[in-house]
Order: sequence, then structure tokens, then C-alpha cells
Amino acid sequence: MLEHVPSWLGTLMRNFRAGHDKLVVAHRGIALAEERIELTSPAFKDGQRLPTRFTADGDGISPPLMWGDVPVGTRSLVLIVEDPDAPTPNPLVHAVVLNIPTDQRNLREGAIVADEHERGGSQSIGRNSYFSESWLPPDPPTGHGEHDYVFQLFALDVVPEIGPNSGRGDVVAAIAGHVLGTGLLVGTYSRDASELSQAANGEAAISPAA
Repeated sequence: MLEHVPSWLGTLMRNFRAGHDKLVVAHRGIALAEERIELTSPAFKDGQRLPTRFTADGDGISPPLMWGDVPVGTRSLVLIVEDPDAPTPNPLVHAVVLNIPTDQRNLREGAIVADEHERGGSQSIGRNSYFSESWLPPDPPTGHGEHDYVFQLFALDVVPEIGPNSGRGDVVAAIAGHVLGTGLLVGTYSRDASELSQAANGEAAISPAA
């Protein structure tokens, strides 16, 4: 994965990024709906660095998420997480969660996994950019700078007829024209020796005593 990219190459690719204009939320037929959904995480604040345990440098589990009320008429929810700063033609897809019930207001830590018994709830998991039905832990190239990880929650007026192993393209086609509301949350992450050391020390300092 991208953690194996040499730091010198990561630095050279620093200005090569997919672009925020290619996020699902910016796609024609979807756009940012007028009605906003409050999307938050108890693990990090909007615009702040993701704790290491949710990345490829830690346990690699998905972070917990919470959201507020959804628009009237919502029949299902879809979550897509993308990295628009990846050195790829399109944003790297880190998670796709489908058919989230309208009365559900959270995803617990580690819930984005293929095993339905482990994740709980009735939602299904779609394919990430590595063709896995799970959370793809952030692993930006060393030296490439800060990456945004954009959590996009869509409230739909339909229950999309797409399979649990569907990818980004399938989801975009299915939800276009059906978005009633959107929620956005951004976590950041980067790979630099000093940053990783500071993050590890900071997380150790706030960890509860054994």
C-alpha cells in the first residue's frame, strides 16, 4: 500500500492529488443538498488529525461516527469516505456503507467490516478502492503532506437497489437525483517521522492508566 512509497517519491508527488472537486458530494446529480445533517465523531473534531489507531500505522479500525436528525422523507442512508488528496486520478475510496436504517444515528468504532456479526446493525458494506468490503485505513505516502479524509453521509428518498459489494460508481449512479440531505466530516492524516512521533506521544499522554 502507499506507506511503502519512498519519502523522496512522496515529496515529488506532493502536488499530484485527485482533487476535492472529484468527491462524490461534488458529483453532478448529487451536489451538496440544502438540508444539512450534523455528522460528528467522538474520536476527532472536524478538520483535526485522525487518531493513529484508525490508520495503517495503528489498529486500522474505522472510527466511531454520530449524526443528527435526517430530512423528512428519508428512506435510507449511505456513507462514503474518500481521500481527495491521494496521488491517483480519482479520490481513494476508504469506505462505502449502504442501506443504513433511517432511525440509526451512529456507527460504532470498528463497525465497517465485512463480517455482519462484528459490525452489528442491518447496514451492508460496499467495496473500497482495494476491492475489499471493509474500512481501508489511511496510509498516505510519506512526505506527500496532509491528506483530507472526507466522510460523506447521504440521506436518500429511495432504498438503492445495489448489492452489498457495490463500489463507488454503482453507488453514484444509484443515488444521483435522490439526495435529500448531506452530512460532511473531515479528518486529516499525514506521514512524516516527526508528526508520527508527536501523534504517538500525544495519544499515549491521553490514554487511560492501566
